[in-house]
Amino acid sequence: MASVPAAKIDGSEEREVVMKMRGQDVKFSGLQYLFGHAWPNFYFHVTTAYNILRANGVELGKRDFIGNP
Repeated sequence: MASVPAAKIDGSEEREVVMKMRGQDVKFSGLQYLFGHAWPNFYFHVTTAYNILRANGVELGKRDFIGNP
């Protein structure tokens, strides 16, 4: 994160993000994309990986998932 200058991301909450979904362009503002697509998708994959590891015998608990020491 430190290697990305602030000027590079300033205003990105309003920047247009275009994704192809089912053959059509879907447009989001940067903020809509972050909270409506990227963030939920990230948490889905983190949760799925956590559950797969638990199902395969890796001893993980809630603190491992939420990042508390």
